[in-house]
Amino acid sequence: MWNAISNVGDAALTLPLAMACAVWLRLSEPTLARTWVFLLGIGTALVGVTKILYAGCGISISAIGFRVISGHTMLATSVWTAVLALVFRGAGASISKASVIGLVVGALTAVARVLDHAHAVSEVLAGWTVGAMVGIIFVGTLGRSRTQLFRPLAAAGTLFLITSLAYGHHAPIQRLIDEHSHYLCARTA
Repeated sequence: MWNAISNVGDAALTLPLAMACAVWLRLSEPTLARTWVFLLGIGTALVGVTKILYAGCGISISAIGFRVISGHTMLATSVWTAVLALVFRGAGASISKASVIGLVVGALTAVARVLDHAHAVSEVLAGWTVGAMVGIIFVGTLGRSRTQLFRPLAAAGTLFLITSLAYGHHAPIQRLIDEHSHYLCARTA
């Protein structure tokens, strides 16, 4: 069961959803699209840096059991918060309620990652915090805008289709980090 919950944060699902949101936002209001991509880029960069530092350089904070920021947790929290806010906005519903649901999806993903022994509590707390900041800042920006979303029913259908096709697949990002990060650390030493 926990693996099934953990899958909602896998990059194979969340990154296509995030890109579909970026396209939807680009068609609606390019500034919102840039904001979304920028914020998500910061979140993913923070996750990536910690993963490279740990896998390639062996850097961790053993006192709190911290090796890396949980990417599944960060992506689940930020992407689902944004996806739900956009769908709720398109339906004329409260985006603040959508935000709460997205944050809960991220928290459940965090619990799943700990119970699957993939991460320590400190790692999922870091992932949830980064993801929540990305999601909340984006939703705040969306809430202040008066943008009418482009074809909300079609966009929501596309997001549902992506979820149906991508759920359960796994992106090879961690394997690539494990294979190549030592080269980056060796060049900086």
